[in-house]
Amino acid sequence: MSTAAKSPVPSLRLYEHDAESVLGSDQFPDRVTLLPGEGGKVVPKERIRILWGQDMLRDIVDGRYRTVICGVNDEDNSHGIIAQLVELMATSQWSSKAITSYAKMFQESVGIHAASDREPYVLKFDLDSILILAILRPKGKDHFTLDDLSRGFHTVAKMLDGRRDRWPAATVSFLNAKANRLVGPDGREPSFETVLRTMFEAGFRGDVYAAPVMWRFGHVGVFPSYPFPESLERMRGGSS
Repeated sequence: MSTAAKSPVPSLRLYEHDAESVLGSDQFPDRVTLLPGEGGKVVPKERIRILWGQDMLRDIVDGRYRTVICGVNDEDNSHGIIAQLVELMATSQWSSKAITSYAKMFQESVGIHAASDREPYVLKFDLDSILILAILRPKGKDHFTLDDLSRGFHTVAKMLDGRRDRWPAATVSFLNAKANRLVGPDGREPSFETVLRTMFEAGFRGDVYAAPVMWRFGHVGVFPSYPFPESLERMRGGSS
């Protein structure tokens, strides 16, 4: 019986003073197990990059993005990421209450003048140093559906297409949200893979930040980008 050869341990060091010995991953319940992504030919704009373990708010404040995509509603956004963004950005003239008031005014306006239009709409909030493209939660709903997300990201993709001044762009995952929940057909939150597929098929090719709660899935391997490697489908089908 043959035994597969083990990969040699790299000779490089991660930390000074042998800190590797005290930072074994099995000692930390909150962690991410990152697997290599798909190899092969490099094709531009054919993937969504997944940001694991990064602080989205800090990255935005540090100026790493020009555009951010998130959700907004016409009832209360005080617990949403959009409220944190308008409070953190020094150039912002918006507040959480003003954001909600504008969303409500817009919602009422389209209800009168464009009642037959398909929802959801995407509202623009220009904070000078950052542009927020906020997908408006459909009126009368307390959550987004996957169909809402799909149509919203189709619009977002059009608003980003050919606009180099709006790149790089990043979005929240819409999972584990406090203000604008995402609910699947079965009444539960959809999988992260389903969310990524929905965004990708809608034409989005920016970065997606994983929800902080995903730190608790360290026992499951994750990938750095979407589409996932073809090997995943083979493994799901029972092949190695």
